[in-house]
Amino acid sequence: MQLDSITQFVTLAIFVILLAMFLGPPLVLGVLYWSDRRQTQHAVLRNYPILGRIRYLVEHIGPEFRQYLFDGDLQGKPFSREGYRSIVYAGKYLKTLISFGSKRDFDLPGWYLRNAMFPTLMDDMGIRIAPKISTKRYTIDTEGLFSREERLVDHEVDPWLLDDEFALTVGADLPHPWKMRGLIGMSAMSYGSMGRNAIQAFSKGLALAGGSWMNTGEGGISDHHLIGGGDIVFQIGPGMFGVRTEEGLWSWEAFRLQAQIQQVVGFELKFHQGAKIRGGHVEGVKVTAEIAAIRGVPVGESIDSPNRFPILDSFEDALDHIAQMREQSGKPVGIKLVVGGPGSMDEFAESIKRRGNGPDWITIDGGEGGSGATYQEMADSMGLPIQSGLVEADNALRHHGVRDRVKLIASGKLTSPDRIALALALGADAVAIARGLMISVGCIQAQRCHSNECPVGVATTDESLMGALVVDEKKWRVSNYIVALRAGLTSLSAASGLRSPTQLRRHHAVYRDEFGRIYGGDQLFPYPDPAGLAERSDA
Repeated sequence: MQLDSITQFVTLAIFVILLAMFLGPPLVLGVLYWSDRRQTQHAVLRNYPILGRIRYLVEHIGPEFRQYLFDGDLQGKPFSREGYRSIVYAGKYLKTLISFGSKRDFDLPGWYLRNAMFPTLMDDMGIRIAPKISTKRYTIDTEGLFSREERLVDHEVDPWLLDDEFALTVGADLPHPWKMRGLIGMSAMSYGSMGRNAIQAFSKGLALAGGSWMNTGEGGISDHHLIGGGDIVFQIGPGMFGVRTEEGLWSWEAFRLQAQIQQVVGFELKFHQGAKIRGGHVEGVKVTAEIAAIRGVPVGESIDSPNRFPILDSFEDALDHIAQMREQSGKPVGIKLVVGGPGSMDEFAESIKRRGNGPDWITIDGGEGGSGATYQEMADSMGLPIQSGLVEADNALRHHGVRDRVKLIASGKLTSPDRIALALALGADAVAIARGLMISVGCIQAQRCHSNECPVGVATTDESLMGALVVDEKKWRVSNYIVALRAGLTSLSAASGLRSPTQLRRHHAVYRDEFGRIYGGDQLFPYPDPAGLAERSDA
């Protein structure tokens, strides 16, 4: 009798399930049809109930499908699939090898690097390849259609650092100059725009690579920046977080306290950023108690910095302030800006010449630079791209005879050795990278940075999402990526017949137009006067 009851129950359950399978979908579709026809917000749903929802679904998932299925290897923005892949492979596997040939369309106009008839032997390069860096990289055991089995293995790699002959010194006349043996560092990314785990991975990875530096972004410094023990550039934006009073005014006392931090090798005043000629913005959902305490703002409220420093109204104000920062800290001070157009840098360079003082470096950020939060119209059209901005800044400093005392750091999608080499040839002394390092710790270009919903835990302060980023795994990727860039840059310099990347000049950059005609960078952008032809100092 009990068996019959069980049988009847199972039969009834199966019947109910089958009935739901047949009647459920029509019922759900009927409800959706009725709801869509009656709503007044979306015209497409009123005219095409249910079908309109498919349109919205495809629109919502379109970016992900295009990135992985439809865009070509060299298509897609901000970074193409090929550009993205090269960063990931350098970080995970310490590999930049390709097979069969480049995917670049050589019929299109573009920049190239001039090779020498007799490249420099690697043994003759002015590069340190010892002591080795102990790191970890992935090795693939098996790779199938739906899975990949790989494991981290110990590995030793050359550091590819500049030797004493070519190392750069920033602020040589100061008690605490900044010695730069690697020309590639981290561009500004604040704690708040990035999550805690990402900041820690950057800090540890850059320190492991050695010769690099970490820029705090305008959100102030935290224990997470210091955890790796490497060099730090303390950026100060118009909000003056970390160096201001409770009322939001500049505090020299707070500034001197920050200058006492041994890892801080210099300070950078942020006048502009490539993606936004305005102050920084952090959505309130990202402002945790810790971030609020560091910045001196309320928890959970959106942070908007002024669009310029309220205390600086002119070049004279700026240079006076920089001079006092140098004096009170004993450390070099730089500024970050975006070049706006022809002649934008002339008055500033003239002021530096006339006064005999000024910043120790200028970070030139290109209009193609990224940001955790900005506005479309500003990101698309405000400020020159990095190559044009670099030449304009380099020319202005040369014309006024102050190029030797001011270093130029370039920033703006310089994520591969060849892009870096071109930037150095067109005037940069060093480069800073942000999004390349984000990709190295797992960024998938979801473009959700502003929402606190980063799916891989990079640009979020949400604890549940941030935990996906494992610091002690991602730190190796950061270190490997930086070292791979330095190795590639060294190889390109040797192929150009040079002993160091610091020797790259405009004539090493070659432009080919749509008709196949070629021009040296020094032909397209002549140095402003005979004095400008002199080699800039490598000291």
